[in-house]
Amino acid sequence: MTTSTLAAVPWSGPVDLALAGELDVQAACGLMHVHGRRFGRPTPLGLDYASILAGELAALGAAALELARLRGAVARSVTTSVAQAALLAVSQYLAAATTAADDDAPVVPFGVGGPPFVSGDGVAFELEAPDAEVWRRFWTALRADPRAVAGSWRTFADRFATATCPLPPELTGVTARLPLQVLERAAAATGTSLVRVANRVLDHLPAYRIAELPGAAGPRVPAPRGALPLSGLVVLESCRRVQGPLTGHLLRLLGAVVVRAEPPGGDPARGVPPVADCRSGPVSARFHALNRGKRVVEVDLATVAGRHELLELAADADVFLHDWAPGRAERWALRARDVARARPGVVYAHASGWGDELGDRPPPATDFVVQAHAGVPPSLMTVLDVFGGVVCARGVVDALVRRVRSGAGREVRSSLLSAASRLNARAARRCTARLTAPVCTDLARLAADPRFARVLVRDGCVVPTSPWEFS
Repeated sequence: MTTSTLAAVPWSGPVDLALAGELDVQAACGLMHVHGRRFGRPTPLGLDYASILAGELAALGAAALELARLRGAVARSVTTSVAQAALLAVSQYLAAATTAADDDAPVVPFGVGGPPFVSGDGVAFELEAPDAEVWRRFWTALRADPRAVAGSWRTFADRFATATCPLPPELTGVTARLPLQVLERAAAATGTSLVRVANRVLDHLPAYRIAELPGAAGPRVPAPRGALPLSGLVVLESCRRVQGPLTGHLLRLLGAVVVRAEPPGGDPARGVPPVADCRSGPVSARFHALNRGKRVVEVDLATVAGRHELLELAADADVFLHDWAPGRAERWALRARDVARARPGVVYAHASGWGDELGDRPPPATDFVVQAHAGVPPSLMTVLDVFGGVVCARGVVDALVRRVRSGAGREVRSSLLSAASRLNARAARRCTARLTAPVCTDLARLAADPRFARVLVRDGCVVPTSPWEFS
């Protein structure tokens, strides 16, 4: 493929399997296995997710190639594949499945089940609770069995890691008996986010928005210092969970130096099980899948001194990336124009949940509630977090291209909701072709399969290599 014309993306790429279509890729590369955990069997996603994700990766690679050319590099082509996109999508689950020292250890089955919930008047909906106490208050307000409530929070919270959520039938039975209006009142009173599963598909939002920043032009962007298109550029990242860290991870794989600002003591996600014994030290496998290779500085953004320290770090960065909650950048005086004063020409990127679509005080935005609101075919995989990270990274590279051409800085805004809209707009539900590839039922066995050796690497756990090859 080139920057002017994106050629068709191959199914297999470096994976040594004859994959003939989307269904083969989903089967062989673990997507059907992870998505199907809630059903107790490998199950295709409700859209051609791997193909759509590969298309976005191809476009991101092509934009990076254009940036490299503008910076004076000799770069001719970039390639990726649908199989590599699928492996990126399951990278956290793959890392978590490959931490055990004993490769012959028995596979612990995942419990079957999970939302969306259904009300007594037949309306499907999703819930989000920020902590165990909010979860308890919601179900207590509905007079649910306290024992079922006490034993369900960890299962609910872990659905992001396990892609399944087998809640006690006592809880799903409560919602099935009550009208939605009663459930919505209980959610509003207890701080729980309740989002109806939409009966329409949202597909009109742009994937990201880019605006020119006022102020002086930045210094000339230097030529790449290595073979990768973003080499020589610095990204300052202040992000948590998946969407923002994955954005930084992709920019690092494209060659940038990523400096990750974490709170004093480090990001709490570093200790979330399972823990992998990596070269850099013990760390959560899921965290490692998204943050390996980043430089880390500890900054206390709760203090004025810490925020000044972050601005000082931003003065040496080409990209400032954050995923803070609405209003936080304003309260901290770390808006785009604030950072642009410290670093003229900066690309300032905000990876949010809802964007500006639900006003200044939107409900908490996580993958599953945004899926419900946008009408994305439901999955307990983090499909929007991954897709949103790719979309945001593409916005950043697009903004860097414009910055090189004009000298002016740019502000990039993307969200899980804008990613959902992009995914819906590209959606094709063609997972009906005959399956010809082996179906993965164990990610640890996939990791040990020599046919995947060219696209996987072990560092305490197994993670995918870069989804691109540049030449």
